[in-house]
Amino acid sequence: QVQLVESGGGLVQAGGSLRLSCAASGRTLSSYAMGWFRQAPGKEREFVAAINWTGSRLYYADSVKGRFTISRDNAKNTVYLQMNNLKLEDTAVYYCAASPRLFVTQTMQVPSSYDYWGQGTQVTVSS
Repeated sequence: QVQLVESGGGLVQAGGSLRLSCAASGRTLSSYAMGWFRQAPGKEREFVAAINWTGSRLYYADSVKGRFTISRDNAKNTVYLQMNNLKLEDTAVYYCAASPRLFVTQTMQVPSSYDYWGQGTQVTVSS
């Protein structure tokens, strides 16, 4: 079992930055691909970014490409999402998730590919 806890969310003005963290316990994250998803009110959960277990492969949704950066520190059992130039449409609850599956971009976009999920952290972008 892997327990995931997100932190770092909050209220930020448009154009600002936030850094989300996802800390794991129970098992080392080094054998898992990790993803970030988000869900806005009334909308389905959507893929944001994914990273393979070594950190050598990254994948982003088009909507965040060039603004968000996913990274990981396996020694700290933590995954990060640096979010820059935030927009109003980035407002959502952000979730991290762990997948034991082979890192294939099509697979990493799908929530059902992930076995473990955090409880989420709220990000609110204001004008």
